[in-house]
Amino acid sequence: MEEAMEDIVIAGAGLAGLATALGLHRMIAFSAATGEAAAEVSLKIQGKSGPHEIRCVKRDFLLQTLANELPEGTIRYSSKVAAMEEDGSVKTLHLADGSIIKAKVVIGCDGVNSVVAKCLGLPKPILSGRSATRGLAEYPAGHGFGPEILQFIGHGFRSGVLPCSDTSVYWNYTWYPSPADGDAEESVAKMRSHVVAKLRGAKIPAEALEVIERSEMSDVASSPLRFRSPLALVRGSISRGGVCVAGDALHPMTPELGQGGCAALEDGVVLARCLAEAFSHGHGHEQDDEGRRVKAALEKYAEARRWRSIQLITAAYVVGFIQQSNNAVVRFVRDRFLAGLLAKTLVAMADYDCGTL
Repeated sequence: MEEAMEDIVIAGAGLAGLATALGLHRMIAFSAATGEAAAEVSLKIQGKSGPHEIRCVKRDFLLQTLANELPEGTIRYSSKVAAMEEDGSVKTLHLADGSIIKAKVVIGCDGVNSVVAKCLGLPKPILSGRSATRGLAEYPAGHGFGPEILQFIGHGFRSGVLPCSDTSVYWNYTWYPSPADGDAEESVAKMRSHVVAKLRGAKIPAEALEVIERSEMSDVASSPLRFRSPLALVRGSISRGGVCVAGDALHPMTPELGQGGCAALEDGVVLARCLAEAFSHGHGHEQDDEGRRVKAALEKYAEARRWRSIQLITAAYVVGFIQQSNNAVVRFVRDRFLAGLLAKTLVAMADYDCGTL
């Protein structure tokens, strides 16, 4: 599975068992040009399905928690898909290590560069023209930040700082790469210096800069941000026969909403429900009957997830474009009129009920 550059995972009440993740109460968006608060949004408001519970969850902890619920040996690691062939109802997967797997049903969760999505005819994700980097700072004695998301927007970049626990703070930074960046993307150390220098040139609080200076970053200095064209999902095939896609293979998006990982969890719930309903209502045992039920279940899943995916991709791109723009007109309208609306969009997109299993 390929990992996309993700800002945060905004987890709702369904992940309340991840108790080490600090509950967040509000989000404050600051203008990077003036240093003044442009908007403040409560994260504890009543949603459509009950009170919000928003947390920043470490990706590796979330994955380990999910993996622990599966029988040992269920997951096969280091199994990147290199190619897929279809021969009737049988799908043949060629893995990067040379091994081959044959299956009747394939659910492609193979990331932004999905081989399965390509086989379904979905076009490659589009480069947004922006890149992102991120890191995590540890404060063994406590960081002193409140339970809130701090956003800094404008000046051609978008950055955020938010606590994951009482002793760890996550940060992110997106920008438009240019030749003026020099060799910033050659190493993690140079990228960190580049980010700090950019933020020092804006009105960013010293405590936010300290988070970046003391943080550990991933092995990847930065990643270009890509997204699936919403039009490609309007017209394209999300499922065909016994094949479908989910997660970043279906809806790669820019990270402004923090919903990439959450949308993948929604995919899993809806897909499992559709398959369970298909088999619980089926009475035949013939192979052809089983194939028809699987095909119908995957088609039902695809239609259920199509418009939600389009909505998330579009909203994330628009929010990022406006928040990060350094255009004088866009900056004026954003800081005076749109900052609150953009901040509320993050909460609104998380306020979604995908149903139960």
